[in-house]
Amino acid sequence: MDDEASELGLTEFEYAFYTAVADNKSAQELMQHDKLRELAVVLTERVKQNASIDWTIKESIRAKLKVIIKRTLRQYGYPPDMQKLATETVLKQAELIANEFTVEA
Repeated sequence: MDDEASELGLTEFEYAFYTAVADNKSAQELMQHDKLRELAVVLTERVKQNASIDWTIKESIRAKLKVIIKRTLRQYGYPPDMQKLATETVLKQAELIANEFTVEA
Protein backbone atom coordinates (compact mmCIF):
# COMPACT_ATOMS: atom_id res chain seq x y z
CA MET A 1 0.00 0.00 0.00
CA ASP A 2 1.06 3.55 -0.72
CA ASP A 3 2.93 5.46 2.01
CA GLU A 4 0.61 8.44 1.65
CA ALA A 5 -2.41 6.18 2.25
CA SER A 6 -0.80 4.97 5.49
CA GLU A 7 0.02 8.52 6.56
CA LEU A 8 -3.57 9.55 5.97
CA GLY A 9 -4.85 6.50 7.83
CA LEU A 10 -6.82 5.35 4.80
CA THR A 11 -7.45 1.86 3.50
CA GLU A 12 -6.49 1.00 -0.07
CA PHE A 13 -10.11 1.60 -1.20
CA GLU A 14 -10.49 4.87 0.70
CA TYR A 15 -7.22 6.10 -0.76
CA ALA A 16 -8.46 5.34 -4.28
CA PHE A 17 -11.46 7.58 -3.66
CA TYR A 18 -9.32 10.18 -1.90
CA THR A 19 -7.11 10.51 -4.97
CA ALA A 20 -10.25 10.75 -7.12
CA VAL A 21 -11.63 13.72 -5.18
CA ALA A 22 -8.36 15.39 -4.14
CA ASP A 23 -6.88 15.41 -7.64
CA ASN A 24 -8.42 18.78 -8.34
CA LYS A 25 -7.01 22.24 -7.66
CA SER A 26 -10.27 24.00 -6.79
CA ALA A 27 -11.25 21.19 -4.40
CA GLN A 28 -7.88 21.46 -2.67
CA GLU A 29 -8.24 25.23 -2.40
CA LEU A 30 -11.84 25.15 -1.20
CA MET A 31 -11.74 22.12 1.07
CA GLN A 32 -9.35 21.27 3.83
CA HIS A 33 -7.22 18.13 3.69
CA ASP A 34 -9.19 16.50 6.55
CA LYS A 35 -12.50 17.22 4.84
CA LEU A 36 -11.30 15.54 1.62
CA ARG A 37 -10.09 12.57 3.67
CA GLU A 38 -13.44 12.30 5.46
CA LEU A 39 -15.25 12.56 2.11
CA ALA A 40 -13.19 9.64 0.76
CA VAL A 41 -14.08 7.49 3.78
CA VAL A 42 -17.80 8.30 3.46
CA LEU A 43 -17.78 7.66 -0.30
CA THR A 44 -16.12 4.28 0.28
CA GLU A 45 -18.78 3.29 2.81
CA ARG A 46 -21.68 4.44 0.64
CA VAL A 47 -20.36 2.69 -2.46
CA LYS A 48 -19.75 -0.48 -0.44
CA GLN A 49 -23.28 -0.42 0.99
CA ASN A 50 -24.80 -0.03 -2.45
CA ALA A 51 -22.55 -2.24 -4.53
CA SER A 52 -24.00 -5.51 -5.69
CA ILE A 53 -22.38 -8.37 -7.57
CA ASP A 54 -23.32 -7.14 -11.04
CA TRP A 55 -23.71 -3.43 -10.34
CA THR A 56 -21.15 -2.47 -12.96
CA ILE A 57 -23.44 -3.75 -15.70
CA LYS A 58 -26.81 -2.80 -14.22
CA GLU A 59 -27.60 0.71 -15.33
CA SER A 60 -30.14 1.28 -12.53
CA ILE A 61 -27.59 0.45 -9.82
CA ARG A 62 -24.97 2.56 -11.54
CA ALA A 63 -27.43 5.48 -11.72
CA LYS A 64 -28.25 5.07 -8.02
CA LEU A 65 -24.55 5.09 -7.13
CA LYS A 66 -24.05 8.20 -9.24
CA VAL A 67 -26.79 10.00 -7.30
CA ILE A 68 -25.28 8.88 -3.98
CA ILE A 69 -21.83 10.10 -5.02
CA LYS A 70 -23.15 13.48 -6.25
CA ARG A 71 -25.19 13.98 -3.08
CA THR A 72 -22.18 13.13 -0.92
CA LEU A 73 -19.92 15.53 -2.84
CA ARG A 74 -22.50 18.32 -2.43
CA GLN A 75 -22.94 17.51 1.25
CA TYR A 76 -19.22 17.97 1.79
CA GLY A 77 -19.09 21.25 -0.10
CA TYR A 78 -17.18 19.87 -3.08
CA PRO A 79 -16.76 22.57 -5.78
CA PRO A 80 -19.87 22.43 -8.02
CA ASP A 81 -17.87 23.03 -11.21
CA MET A 82 -15.86 19.88 -10.54
CA GLN A 83 -18.60 17.57 -9.27
CA LYS A 84 -19.34 15.93 -12.62
CA LEU A 85 -15.70 15.01 -13.20
CA ALA A 86 -15.24 13.84 -9.60
CA THR A 87 -18.42 11.73 -9.84
CA GLU A 88 -17.18 10.02 -13.00
CA THR A 89 -13.73 9.47 -11.50
CA VAL A 90 -15.17 7.99 -8.30
CA LEU A 91 -17.43 5.70 -10.37
CA LYS A 92 -14.43 4.53 -12.40
CA GLN A 93 -12.48 3.86 -9.21
CA ALA A 94 -15.47 1.99 -7.81
CA GLU A 95 -15.64 -0.18 -10.92
CA LEU A 96 -11.95 -1.02 -10.61
CA ILE A 97 -12.40 -2.26 -7.07
CA ALA A 98 -15.98 -3.55 -7.45
CA ASN A 99 -14.91 -7.20 -7.33
CA GLU A 100 -13.19 -6.64 -4.01
CA PHE A 101 -16.26 -4.88 -2.59
CA THR A 102 -18.63 -7.65 -3.61
CA VAL A 103 -16.30 -10.38 -2.36
CA GLU A 104 -16.24 -8.72 1.06
CA ALA A 105 -20.01 -8.19 1.15
